Order: sequence, then C-alpha cells, then structure tokens
Amino acid sequence: MSILIIQLPARTRLSADVTASEAGAAPASPGPKEYSYVLSVDGMSATRQGRATAPMLPRADSVVAVMAPTDLSWHRLSLPKAPAARLRAALASMLEEALLEDPENMHLAVAPMAKAGQPTWIAACDHTWLTSQLMALEKAKIRVERVVPGVAPDEPPSAYFHEFGAAGAPEGAEPGAEMLLTWSTPDGVATWPVAGSLSRTLLPDPLPINARFFATPPVASPAERWLGRAVTVQSQPEHLLLAARSIWNLLQFELTPRSKGVYALSDQWRRFMSPQWRPARMGLMALVAAQVLGLNLWAWQQSQLVKTKRATMVQLLKQAHPQVQAVLDAPVQMRRETEALRAMAGQAGGNDLESLMAAVASAWPPEQPTAGLQYDGSSLTVMPPASWGAVELDEFRRKLGAAGVQVESADGRLTVRRANG
Repeated sequence: MSILIIQLPARTRLSADVTASEAGAAPASPGPKEYSYVLSVDGMSATRQGRATAPMLPRADSVVAVMAPTDLSWHRLSLPKAPAARLRAALASMLEEALLEDPENMHLAVAPMAKAGQPTWIAACDHTWLTSQLMALEKAKIRVERVVPGVAPDEPPSAYFHEFGAAGAPEGAEPGAEMLLTWSTPDGVATWPVAGSLSRTLLPDPLPINARFFATPPVASPAERWLGRAVTVQSQPEHLLLAARSIWNLLQFELTPRSKGVYALSDQWRRFMSPQWRPARMGLMALVAAQVLGLNLWAWQQSQLVKTKRATMVQLLKQAHPQVQAVLDAPVQMRRETEALRAMAGQAGGNDLESLMAAVASAWPPEQPTAGLQYDGSSLTVMPPASWGAVELDEFRRKLGAAGVQVESADGRLTVRRANG
C-alpha cells in the first residue's frame, strides 16, 4: 500500500521589521505553490521524493500531511467529561486564556487514546489556515486522510535542528536563512531560533542522558558547534517518514473526514492495507490458508471413505451373486438379485399381497371388516370403517409404522406399503 507524505508549508507571519501595510503591499510569491513530498510503498523507506505543485504530486493509496512545528501550540489539561458533540466547545472554554487568539478561530485536536478526566495534550492551530491547505489539496483531487504534527510531545526528549525552511517554509521565505531548534519532551514542544546567548539557556542543564539530537544536513555542522556534541543527520524525507508513523491525527471535530459510499469502502480498504494492519492481514491469511487446507483434507478423507464403501459393496455383491459380471450400481443390483432369489424360493416380499395383508391384519380391529380392498402389485389400499376418527387412524399408523409400513390417507382410503419392500 503506497503512502504519500506531504509537508504543509508553514503559515506566513509578519516579521518584527515589516509592518502590516508593507506586508499587504508585498507582491505575492510568483508561480503556484510547491510542496515537499515523500512517496513510500511501505511507510518505512522513501521510494520517491521531491517538490511539486499540488496537481503534479504523485498519486498514492493513502495521503498524510505533516504540519511544521511552528504552526502548532500544545496545551496540557484534564480532558472534560463531555459528550462528543460538545467536547469542542468545552475545550475552547478551558483554553480561552491560554490561547493567543480567539478559540473559535482555532482548530483543536485531542491526543490519541485520551481518557475523560485524565490529563492529556491538546494541539491547537489556525483553523482558517489549515482548512485552506486542505482545500488546496482537495482541489487537486488529493484527499488527505491524516494530518500529523512534525514534532509532538513524546519520550525520550529530542532536539531537532532545522533551517527556517526545512519544516515547511512560508511563501517567500528563503530556506537556510535562520537555524531553529525544536525541543520536544513529555512536557511539551517548543521552537526557538538558535541565535543569541538566551537560546542556550532554554535547554535544560544538564541535558537528559537519554536525549536524542537530530539536524537537517544544511545545519548539522552549525548545530554540533553550537551544542558541543554530535548530532544525527536527518534529511527531510526521513523526518517526514518518521512523522507519518505518529498515531496522531489532527483531523478532528469539524475537520473529521466524512466518507460515504465508495469513499467509505475505499477508506476501509486502505486502512486495512496499511502497515499497521500487516499483522492482522498475515493472521487472516494464515487462518484462511488453514481453513482451505483443512477443508481439502476433510474432502479427501470423505472421498476415500466413499470409495472404500463402494468397493466393499461391489465385493459383497460379487461374493453373494457370482453371476453378476458388470457392476454399475451395486445397491440396486444387489436388491434386484436378492428379489429374484426370493421369488425363486417362493418367499413373499415386503410389498407382496400376503405380507401387506398380514401387516394390516395385525393392526386392524377384528370386529370391523374393511369395505373394500385393492392391490396394485406394490401397495395395498383398504377402506377404513366409517366409525374411525382421527384417534383410530393415528393408532393404525403408529402400529404399522413400528413394523416399517407406511400409511397414506387420501379420498377416504388408506394405502399401505413398505418403503424398501
């Protein structure tokens, strides 16, 4: 299952030395917007990477968008015990003083596997900006299934050095113009420029023993000089692949994807074919293979059993009637030869007149003779007495049934015969 990971460009912000009027007068960036992307067939390694406009992005079974660390703020609070329909409003009320903007203008997302009443992380970003990014991709027929943070609060503590444009540059920005440090721990995520004497003091001293340090290739050497220790070089495709494996999905509440019809089936199929479901797929395939193998083995055993029984019947027929040379249907031929021997010996068969009359006489009241009698060579038809009711008929059937004789009632007559006479 292929997966396309797209880096969303960072939201444009006014710098300290540019006024609003100057920003409004600045010309728009020339040409259509380009996205950095990674295409992977397994979600672990890059098959293809590069930059392209939305219509030129490669197609994949699943699409994941990654947000820059500078576009998310993180807030720790106890998840309120509110219905799903009112949870968004409850969170906005709790974060009203913590957010720098109106909560109604912010998009909120709850950490995965959060439980009501327990502390959890809430991610917040500009709602209008995120919606515009998704709409731009949707216009190019790219349907984003998940939006994940580039960096999220997690263990162990991690430092990610990147140039200003590495994790999603805003339009008009020059990559590499400034080195940023994103520091993530279980206590939160913070990003600041690596410049001046204050930036070093924002890191804990001493640094955690289990801390990890990453840097994009352009800033790896400056990061090592500034930090005074080695860092692991992490390219942007590697960073995107790592971010895409996050269990976060920022598409919540009003941005939750709503699939219907074919889209719903397609989403379920892509989810089933995702790397996370690989163990389930392997288990299901093993179960189906075991069932198919078991059914084939059972069918083979039944086939062998049938063949053995047929061979036994053929052998029995030839032993009992050596005159039979060709065996086509052993049970029928055995019955025919046996009937012939019985007739030659002068013995009555099960459906002969004598046998049927003897069976009827054993269950018939002696003081009530029948009004009629008819024999057609295989069955005997008698007229029951007029005084018989349902009780007498049931008793008659019961007695003959115990002797293996069937009784059928039609037009006021009783027809008796043996099934295998």
